[in-house]
Amino acid sequence: QVQLVESGGGLVQAGGSLRLSCAASVRTFSKNVMAWFRQAPGKERAFVARITWSSRSTYYAESVKGRFTISRDNANNTVYLQMNSLKPEDTAVYYCAAFAGWITRSTVPNEYTYWGQGTQVTVSS
Repeated sequence: QVQLVESGGGLVQAGGSLRLSCAASVRTFSKNVMAWFRQAPGKERAFVARITWSSRSTYYAESVKGRFTISRDNANNTVYLQMNSLKPEDTAVYYCAAFAGWITRSTVPNEYTYWGQGTQVTVSS
């Protein structure tokens, strides 16, 4: 069982930056593909970014490409999402998720097994 705890959300002005963190409870986290999703009010949960266990491969939604960076520190069981040039449309609850395996190209929320509780990001115009 993998438990995930996100932190780092908050209120920021458009053009600003935030860094989200996701701490995992178990050492075996290092073998999981990790991802970030987000859910805006009234919308479905949407894929943001994904990173393999080795950090060799990352993948981003088109809407965040060039502005967001996903990374991970397996020694500290933590995955990060650096968000720059934030826009009001980035406002959402951001969730960390772990895939039950070491390789996937999935961007579908239902295919990820473990989830954090979410952290609110609000970008004001």
